[in-house]
Amino acid sequence: MSKVVKVIEVMAQSAKSWEDAAQRAVKEASKSIDDIKSLYIKDMSAKVDGNGIVKYRITANLSFLVKNKKGRK
Repeated sequence: MSKVVKVIEVMAQSAKSWEDAAQRAVKEASKSIDDIKSLYIKDMSAKVDGNGIVKYRITANLSFLVKNKKGRK
């Protein structure tokens, strides 16, 4: 049987970096989604206060395997 992958859009932010924002997105999504396979960063932005970046923000597509319900063919 072939596998099916579902893609959802997620948003996350971090005070440290865009990389940390991406890691937070995966960590938070993994609390309710199993078998995450990839994260594709669609957009990056930042919130600026004064002369510095205070929030790094990402919008990303996250893909994961769709599981079959037991007993279904």
